Amino acid sequence: MKENRISILGSTGSIGTQALKVCEALGLTPAALTAYHSAAALERQARRWRPAYAACVDEAAARDLKVRLHDTDIRVGGGEEALCEAASMEGCAVLNAVVGMAGLPATLRALEAGHTVALANKETLVAAGELVMRTAEEHRAALLPVDSEHSAIFQCLQGNDKKALRRILLTASGGPFYGRSREELRNVTPADALCHPNWTMGAKITIDSATLMNKGLEFIEAMWLFGVSPEQIEVLVHRQSVVHSAVEYGDGSVIAQLGVPDMALPIQYALTYPERAATGLVQAVDLFSVGTLTFAPPDEETFGCLGLAKAAAARGGLAPCVLNAANEAAVALFLLEKIGILDIEALVAAALENVPAGSYSALSEVLETERAARDFVQSYAEKGGFLRS
Repeated sequence: MKENRISILGSTGSIGTQALKVCEALGLTPAALTAYHSAAALERQARRWRPAYAACVDEAAARDLKVRLHDTDIRVGGGEEALCEAASMEGCAVLNAVVGMAGLPATLRALEAGHTVALANKETLVAAGELVMRTAEEHRAALLPVDSEHSAIFQCLQGNDKKALRRILLTASGGPFYGRSREELRNVTPADALCHPNWTMGAKITIDSATLMNKGLEFIEAMWLFGVSPEQIEVLVHRQSVVHSAVEYGDGSVIAQLGVPDMALPIQYALTYPERAATGLVQAVDLFSVGTLTFAPPDEETFGCLGLAKAAAARGGLAPCVLNAANEAAVALFLLEKIGILDIEALVAAALENVPAGSYSALSEVLETERAARDFVQSYAEKGGFLRS
């Protein structure tokens, strides 16, 4: 990135807090910091970094933040529009680390401003990939991946003719329940699902990893980022999380990106691209310690969410939006222990079957479909006897 000022959307989350460490190592200045409702955490960051602007999406949290920062010259905002304001500040690059659909309007606003966007919010491309990529092209704005897998693919494509790409090999850790049967998954708890073997992530993405929905969302995201068809992407379960993904070329060569499972590396690459900075934050992977690298096909019969994502990708239109919104709603119910983990798949499948998901051209259609899918999941869970007392 040519800019040395950056707006971090979702600065109090897992990616956001790591991004601030990377900014410190690189000498980048956070111009704006935002959170959803974590006013206390955002206050600590704001006092440490002194951005020009700080905002909470939640209105009550924004009022709290304004009181907390009353003795500073930091401008405080609130509401969903405040997120868009932070995304479109003049002279800034943007790191979008917001979880969920809330990140979509902000991504579009940043791209419309011509900003470089480092994207960690996968829902942006899953729900509205066609609209996002068109907006980026129209405004000549760069979209750089932050997900470790997409960063790996992006790195493997550097210096090569994209026309020579044959397949993307998208790796998956397999999550905490790799090798288990559906029967063994029936009674797992959110606490069980939140114990990821390799990565430290937020709750929602960790649950998605446990169901393999995360890989399904990344499958759709990769289609848009790299302009490939569903048939050109293969998912491989790689338990060691050392090979973060690979690219196969027409001549039979496979180029992979390896590294320790640490999000600081893809964040750092997005913020320094096309250069590579030696910050000392990430150590090189020790292949002698790793020893063996293994690869296996995913078990889509047990983890059906991956198959649902592939089917939504093939349907196109608003089907991926329905998939994403229904999954968000179902994961929220699971985290509250109101449904079982296998019910996530059932609720998403029902939403894909029942919520209209044709073609679209505007953000309003995406947001309307997103609300319809969420409402459907809540209603279907209640009427279908999914909810636990």
